[in-house]
Amino acid sequence: MHVVGRVQRIYRYPVKSMAAEPLARCSLGWNGLEGDRRFAFSRVGNASGFPWLTGRNLRNLIRYRPYFTEPEAQSGTGLRVITPDGEEVELSSPELRDQIAAAYGGDVELIHVDRGIFDEAHVSVISTDSIDAVQKEASTFLDERRFRPNLLIATRDSAPFSEEEWVGRVLTFGEGSDAPSVSVTHRDKRCVMINLDPETAEADATVLKTVVRVRSSCAGVYGAVVRTGVIEEGSLIFCNGPDESVSD
Repeated sequence: MHVVGRVQRIYRYPVKSMAAEPLARCSLGWNGLEGDRRFAFSRVGNASGFPWLTGRNLRNLIRYRPYFTEPEAQSGTGLRVITPDGEEVELSSPELRDQIAAAYGGDVELIHVDRGIFDEAHVSVISTDSIDAVQKEASTFLDERRFRPNLLIATRDSAPFSEEEWVGRVLTFGEGSDAPSVSVTHRDKRCVMINLDPETAEADATVLKTVVRVRSSCAGVYGAVVRTGVIEEGSLIFCNGPDESVSD
């Protein structure tokens, strides 16, 4: 095992496609960060196989800021949302549902899934160096939140896209035999969500076009949890070598 970087920031998304909730520490369970993407608004009557309302359908959804009043909470109790207009409401309130339905132009309903509502995998990771490289190629400032990571990391070698070299290996966050670990499974293929500015929801197609051009649509990696525990900002990140196993 060798040190490859450090945890820069931790983000969870209590409601799918809404804004991130930044955290200094968070429990990592078998289904990702506890409380991550456990809720979503579903488009009533949608039979596409992907009924969730996302920023693809309603760009302004990413400006709604959900947060747990108790950071360790995992249920809907105490989950509140700050709307783009600055109003604060309960996630389950009819007022919020009606506001989102009106903006979308169709009926929606709030869904709670204990195991989370993920597009690809339970944990997403990207390095600051990878974001900086995309930013340089796109010739525009890019807020890190565009990439919607769970874990933003600073790599030791400061090489952009070096996280792709960890596919097939295991990352361990912190020291000790009980430190949480994630198996890096595949590269993160990006969609139009990275075009959306997290503050204004304005779209800039240059961002995705840049990632398509320079990295074959991929930036960052996905992973599956192999050992649960608590991840903290500033924790060292260890990676096993190609011939090293990770003990339980």
